[in-house]
Amino acid sequence: MYKVAIIGAGVSGLSMANYLEKNNIDYHIYERRTQNDLKGHGFILPKEGIEFLSNIIDINDLYTKGRFLKKYLHYHQNGEILSEKDLEDVFVVSRSTLIEILAEGIPADKISYNTTVTLNGYSEKKACITINDTASLEADVVIASDGSRSRIRRKTFEDEKMKAVLENEVVNIIENEEIASKLDNNFLKFHHEDGGLTFGVLKLSTTKILWYCQFDITRFFINEDYTPDCIKQFILDNFGDWNPLVSSIINDSSYENAHIWRVYELEKLNPFYHENVVFIGDAAHPLIPFTSQGVTSALKDSFMLTNLLMEGNTLSQTFEKYNEERKAEIEIHINNGRALLNQFLLPLNEQQKNTLPISYK
Repeated sequence: MYKVAIIGAGVSGLSMANYLEKNNIDYHIYERRTQNDLKGHGFILPKEGIEFLSNIIDINDLYTKGRFLKKYLHYHQNGEILSEKDLEDVFVVSRSTLIEILAEGIPADKISYNTTVTLNGYSEKKACITINDTASLEADVVIASDGSRSRIRRKTFEDEKMKAVLENEVVNIIENEEIASKLDNNFLKFHHEDGGLTFGVLKLSTTKILWYCQFDITRFFINEDYTPDCIKQFILDNFGDWNPLVSSIINDSSYENAHIWRVYELEKLNPFYHENVVFIGDAAHPLIPFTSQGVTSALKDSFMLTNLLMEGNTLSQTFEKYNEERKAEIEIHINNGRALLNQFLLPLNEQQKNTLPISYK
């Protein structure tokens, strides 16, 4: 059986490791961040994502640390409800919580934190990789799960073109029991009447609220120092006079851990493999946030790739089948995401009604 090296311990890398662990395939994870560096935001998981997670974690443990969402409520910035839709088995959880749960299934000796992996090229159909620029990494299969700006992918496909999406996000979590008590388990999204600016609210627990804003980068600008004070000023300038719920959230938030998501996408998808390197999650297919399918797609990548490795075919056959089966679905999400982005940029009176901010295949 193969010896596998996983580059990156985000959701995609950890989910891959959990699948390999359950199928007794030898692996090791290499992660640049420290173990306690769990900055980030939250994830929306449609029903399919929950089903794949249930294969590798105690799903009841997850249920105690997030929330099922009952409805999607679409608001004007002043708080007027424009539309609402029932949600079926859609779950929200913080990124740090999901990573902690996934990491529980990985033995401590199978993951190395604070470790930089560098791809130096390819020789004899294998990747030439070093760890911390010194030791060589020996592996039959290298799984690149190092994010949307994957250094492994960019080194492999040097002619790829990534472009900035006309939308960025600020994501933050506020701990405020008083505000949380006023919220039901709904997905709230407030829209500026001129388009290109939204504010989303999701309740994570009895005390925690995930909030985010999306903004058209051609019309709204954050000082690129990205200091907490700059982020706070940007939020106050653009959302300070919105509905009172929005105002209360942004005024009571700390901005020390606010996350700036600068969104990029590939103009054209690369193959999802090269020689003995295979790409999963955002490293294979960065999805813009409107899809809400990043985690589910990563879980499906991991599930399918593990099953194909278990079939015992050659690596080229395994990777070719993985590429063929996953790419078709990813293309659907990419197209759906671009359609949702185009709507977001329009004034409210030109947007389609009853549109969910989730891509379904």
